[in-house]
Amino acid sequence: MTSLALSRTPITVRAVCPHDCPDACGMLVTLDGDQAVAVRGDREHPFTRGFLCHKVSRYTERVYHRDRLQFPLRRVGPKGSGQFERISWDAALDEIASRFRVIADGPHGPQAILPYSYCGTMGKIQSEGLDRRFFHRLGASLLDRTICATAGGIGYTMTIGSKQGTDPEAFSQSQYIINWGSNTAVTNMHLWVRMVEARKRHGAKIVTIDPYRSVTAARSDWHLAPRPGTDAALALGLMHVIFRDGLADEAYLRDFCLGGDELRTRTLSDYSPQQVAEITGLDIADIERLALEYATAGKWVARPEALRRACSATTPFDDSGRATPPASVIRINYGLQRHAGGGMAVRTIACLPAVIGAWRHPAGGILLSTSATFAFNLAAVQRPDLIPSGTRTVNMTQLAEALHGELPGPPVQALYVYNSNPAAIAPDQQRVLAGLRREDLFTVVHDQFPTDTVDYADIVLPATTQLEHFDLHGSYGHQFVQVNVPAIAPLGEARCNTEVFRGLAQRLGFEPELFDVTDEQLARELLWETGPLENVPAAMRGFTLERLKNEGAIKLNARGAGGSPAHDSATSDMQASRLHYDAPFANGGFPTPSGKCELRCARLAQLGFDPLPTFIPPAESPASAPELAKRFPLQLLSPPSPHFLNSTFVEVDSLRRSAVEPQLEISAADATVRGVQHGDLVNIFNDRGSFIARALVGDNVRPGVVVAPSIWWNKHSLGNRNCNSTTPTRLTDLGGGATFFDNLVEVEREGEAPAEPVRE
Repeated sequence: MTSLALSRTPITVRAVCPHDCPDACGMLVTLDGDQAVAVRGDREHPFTRGFLCHKVSRYTERVYHRDRLQFPLRRVGPKGSGQFERISWDAALDEIASRFRVIADGPHGPQAILPYSYCGTMGKIQSEGLDRRFFHRLGASLLDRTICATAGGIGYTMTIGSKQGTDPEAFSQSQYIINWGSNTAVTNMHLWVRMVEARKRHGAKIVTIDPYRSVTAARSDWHLAPRPGTDAALALGLMHVIFRDGLADEAYLRDFCLGGDELRTRTLSDYSPQQVAEITGLDIADIERLALEYATAGKWVARPEALRRACSATTPFDDSGRATPPASVIRINYGLQRHAGGGMAVRTIACLPAVIGAWRHPAGGILLSTSATFAFNLAAVQRPDLIPSGTRTVNMTQLAEALHGELPGPPVQALYVYNSNPAAIAPDQQRVLAGLRREDLFTVVHDQFPTDTVDYADIVLPATTQLEHFDLHGSYGHQFVQVNVPAIAPLGEARCNTEVFRGLAQRLGFEPELFDVTDEQLARELLWETGPLENVPAAMRGFTLERLKNEGAIKLNARGAGGSPAHDSATSDMQASRLHYDAPFANGGFPTPSGKCELRCARLAQLGFDPLPTFIPPAESPASAPELAKRFPLQLLSPPSPHFLNSTFVEVDSLRRSAVEPQLEISAADATVRGVQHGDLVNIFNDRGSFIARALVGDNVRPGVVVAPSIWWNKHSLGNRNCNSTTPTRLTDLGGGATFFDNLVEVEREGEAPAEPVRE
């Protein structure tokens, strides 16, 4: 007789990757009974096409990891020791509610309670749904979630009007592709596939602009390595050449832009290739060449006068005399915004497609994020109307200041952490850890694993993984809505965010009508199913939870008009792309106050900034801070390791082995001066702190720059410190973003640098 175990037929459940990545991959989970035995890509997903990154392909290792938190815990040892005892959920929630009630009724009120979260999951329900409603009703301090993308987002919208940009699917039809500050092959790999398709199909050229020779840079046709924080100057230099050589789309500038003449005057007077070369460290010839290639979709010729003869005063023409706007596209990412002038840098680069008229082509333009194309009804779920008048906002980048009482408003007496690991990811790490050690700070951490932050908690709550809860997903790298249904029951006593906030709301006596709502009901609210049809944004019309469950990923309605036209099998590839892919600003229609691309932006002037694109130098660089650079002459970048996603996946043994150990890439010239050899342990330090890494001497970084792939947990790092021991809490020009890459350090062989930071 065949046993029941042998006769069981595996089943498959559709899921979504929840992590902080633009791709939001469609996944298939294979179940054997009540166990998930495999995770693979969903071949029916139109954008991610059936393959996962090497991190998420190991997802079952995370779910069934020996270190998964499965029961509530209470601290029994010193803060930071990670010593806990198991308690019940009732005991945990009762204690949290009791402490919150005492603080809320105390002299400082509920604003002494601070929620701290980010994108440990990108799901609209578990990441930014009932949690917001709970803390709004509680009256807690608001958290400004700035740590990743706000500077670039604000800068981009000052030019474009929203984060809307080129359809990622259209990249396969582009002819000239620039990855600007984007390690696309690693952090946006399904878009990289489209880029490679464009190269194979019609010879598209792929260029990467990055101070570091990343995986993407190494696989590109051309890599340019400017000094960190000088991207705006490079963009202005490109505009100088474009205006000088008659390659601007004058008709587009006239009809659909504000400030074209003023931008021309500025770039021609202030940003010559010679001046920009001095700022960026690039060769003049490379600046000239990049401008010419970009403006003509790669049809570059050696002599500028010959190129001018081949072009009209507005736009190049093809052999039949028809106007052919350049299919030049820029993938701009968030790394280049992480310095003092980061918002202005993104704003400036976002002007380039309008200058050359690339927006006329469906495969031209620029892409920062697709998040603005989604129109979920977040207000219905989050209920911002519940926020008490006068509630203060705390910038999450300044957690160190918040925990030390250095910000306006009441002291932080309670910290509730979920979907984040601030002990590892927050800047000025040593001050953050000192704040977390405060005995008068009541800290709750809801997580899947015993992270660095968990070690400092008073109460630890076990969290579900994506395979164990329901969620609804958009994306910031494609235009498909997806639903994630639970594939397995929660391990141990793990609970999802919404379940915990319902339990706390009940104990605090909050209105049942606000919190007695299921996750699926929240999804229906997000999809506008619960209100009048006329209120539904055009992009979201026709979306229902049932459709998503039955059909899988569904693309937003193109231009809010009912979806993309179908392909005709007899239509050429280029014609099909023009039908299928929307050119959002081919005829203007920018979502700015003026309705035009704002090369001159009055909103910036009102904020006290230059209304025209300009270059704002980094706060910490040899050029902008020469006295500081005498002590700390190297600019440190800390981009994501290909094996981790921020601080997620560090817990997976196989991925941590692949990453080997904390490492520092340093040029041969800089290593030689310091007596550092390949494989040496080195101490990287400044006045804020220090960390230890293994030196990799080579040519992936230019002299004067060092790179430490991140983010390692402290407990897996020598000295129990990672790169954020050196990073500042200084904010960007726009959006109050983090300046992780605006960071001067010195490097010495281990044992020679100060053991503790020296503070002035």
